[in-house]
Amino acid sequence: MIEAALLQKYALFGGLMKDQIQQILPVMETETYKPGEDIIVEGAPNDKIRFILEGRAAAIKHNVTLSEFATGDVFGEMEVLDVMPSAATIKALSGTEVISISNKGLRDIYKVDVHIFSIIIMNLARELSRRLRRMDEKAVSAYPEEEDRRQ
Repeated sequence: MIEAALLQKYALFGGLMKDQIQQILPVMETETYKPGEDIIVEGAPNDKIRFILEGRAAAIKHNVTLSEFATGDVFGEMEVLDVMPSAATIKALSGTEVISISNKGLRDIYKVDVHIFSIIIMNLARELSRRLRRMDEKAVSAYPEEEDRRQ
């Protein structure tokens, strides 16, 4: 079983007390993936947010690596929040262990404690904002001549 104290130090669970994490552990599932195995497939339904406990994974779209994830990172939240098919394939780069929270699990958290639910959703929003900032920086760095013109 996953230790609540271990999860407290990661951004997805930031602001939650050990006893609050303990309350939501029953809705979490552990999953393991081998190197090269698809965790999420682009275009397929996905109803789970996944959090890496150990290992590495990559987001790949049209054979282009968009980003890499490591211990403590979250993925799959886009499809859970907007209920659209998966935007990219997530592939395990090494043996990878994740915990997942399904859409149903999130609803169960909401029913148990709306405050815990609110903190998790706020943490997901912060993570998406950070990821968007990184992607903006990547996009701008792809056009260094534009940066030169602005200075």
